[in-house]
Amino acid sequence: MSSKEGGFRKRKHDNFPHNQRREGKDVNSSSPVMLAFKSFQQELDARHDKYERLVKLSRDITVESKRTIFLLHRITSAPDAEEILTDSEIKLDGVRQKILQVAQELSGEDMHQFHRAITTGLQEYVEAVSFQHFIKTRSLISMDEINKQLIFTTEEYGKENKTPSSDAQDKQFGTWRLKITPVDYLLGVADLTGELMRMCINSVGNGDIDTPFEVSQFLRQVYDGFSFIGNTGPYEVSKKLYTLKQSLAKVENACYALKVRGSEIPKHMLADVFSVKTEMIDQEEGIS
Repeated sequence: MSSKEGGFRKRKHDNFPHNQRREGKDVNSSSPVMLAFKSFQQELDARHDKYERLVKLSRDITVESKRTIFLLHRITSAPDAEEILTDSEIKLDGVRQKILQVAQELSGEDMHQFHRAITTGLQEYVEAVSFQHFIKTRSLISMDEINKQLIFTTEEYGKENKTPSSDAQDKQFGTWRLKITPVDYLLGVADLTGELMRMCINSVGNGDIDTPFEVSQFLRQVYDGFSFIGNTGPYEVSKKLYTLKQSLAKVENACYALKVRGSEIPKHMLADVFSVKTEMIDQEEGIS
């Protein structure tokens, strides 16, 4: 039966005896091609291992930064704010120790190839540092100020912090640095607005009528800055803009309640009134 009649086409290698098909010499493991592929394998394995180490470090940075933020939220009800600020600085120093390990892992590497592994931790660190800076100065910390805090020397942190995989582990003295990217900075500041909104709620509950107005003015400036970026910036930044707008609306609602009805509502009931108004806003916007 021919192939046109639906039969199977005879393949070329079927003409050879079975014991002679695809028989060849063993692959020479010392050939230049095999040596090149082994080199590529080792390089890829080392890169994947480094990526996993960076993911773990980023997770540790995220956890410690969140703990710092939770600690800073206690400042609205704590009698001694300086003690909390001191404790938060100690926690942030611990976070910078982790960032130092990241900087050592990235020594001699292109940071953008590993950026996805560390971006979550860096954003959370920016949020924690900017939150602490706002509590101290009622202003926004700049990206340059954050990067200045991420310059490390071996004299300050010692040689024990170096990881075995670091390419510069043989250096006895040197400087390590990690630069926050503009996208990480913007996303961290956008997340900061949610923490400031919570801080405003806690302040109202404690009878503090000054902090909500300070936070409201600050959030308006931040919102104006993000509005200038608009859709021209990264996609993640444009997504954060909606949440930022919600936080600003809630803080402005608190300021309205304090300004218009603050004199007629007891301080211990302001938080309840504000919470009810916040729930109404969320229901109107379809959040809950």
